[in-house]
Amino acid sequence: MTQLLHFIKSWTLPISMSIGAIAYLVSYYIPALEELSQNLAPIFSSILPLFMFLILYVTFCKVDFKKLTTVPWHWWTALVQCLLVSAIVGTILFFSISPKELILLESVLACVISPCAAAAAVVTLKLGGNLEQMTTYTFLSNLLCAMLIPICFPLIEPTSHLTFWGAFTLIIQKVCLVLVAPMLLALLTKSLPQLHRFHQWLIHIPDLSFYLWGCSLMIVTGTTLKNIFHAASSISYLLLIAFLGLLLCILQYAIGRRIGRYFGTSIETGQALGQKNTAFAIWIATTYLHPLSTVGPGCYILWQNIINSIEIWKKGKYSA
Repeated sequence: MTQLLHFIKSWTLPISMSIGAIAYLVSYYIPALEELSQNLAPIFSSILPLFMFLILYVTFCKVDFKKLTTVPWHWWTALVQCLLVSAIVGTILFFSISPKELILLESVLACVISPCAAAAAVVTLKLGGNLEQMTTYTFLSNLLCAMLIPICFPLIEPTSHLTFWGAFTLIIQKVCLVLVAPMLLALLTKSLPQLHRFHQWLIHIPDLSFYLWGCSLMIVTGTTLKNIFHAASSISYLLLIAFLGLLLCILQYAIGRRIGRYFGTSIETGQALGQKNTAFAIWIATTYLHPLSTVGPGCYILWQNIINSIEIWKKGKYSA
């Protein structure tokens, strides 16, 4: 039993993804369960934001808000993201890109331009990184994303009728709902004397936010497979998008860790540049780009969580 619990703790993310994948595949290939799957889909869609809210609330309860300040690696990581976005947009604009190749580049762009995942702070904490630095960068990354999207997307998709202030306002609203609301609630929980005992009880539950994230990952994995299975394209083309997502994921983690070597923050910078808010990436791809480009961020979800799982396993191995 002890070995089983240790295995589950070490491989929580792959186990969560496997359960989500198996649940969807069973409902997909067994016609009798198809109707049940369709009825449950709206419920899962409404549960997922609640999971994200709880994950961030629990994480922010552990944050020392007095330490939220910018540090040099924040600006270097943001600069690298801007350079990657500029390279992709420049390639689209200055070369004759066919529609199929444009979809490939748009799927890559959606993964690069999207902000750092809110759950990156959870993994950073699990790996022993600085939670306050990671939280600060999450907000900076979302602000950067809100400025880049209205500038870049009208250049590659002129028919999207995207205005700068319209897109900026919409993204900021989403950021406030996803990040600011749980942060304010956590600040209130830390500040009120009446909630002191509850706050202490909450922060002393080992890895609570991490396991909540594992539960949400089941839903995300099932939804990702659903989007891939219903994508109107050939298998070889979908595999190509998935492979590009893998290369991009490895590249961003590697660049992030390389930056971190100069500041002693390899964990933080690796997660900051590599772990993306893929749900947001899917949303912007659906809203402003070709619908098929959502497959890229969908596959990126799987790749980044496999990398996260390997990192957590190595951390546990070396700690032992």
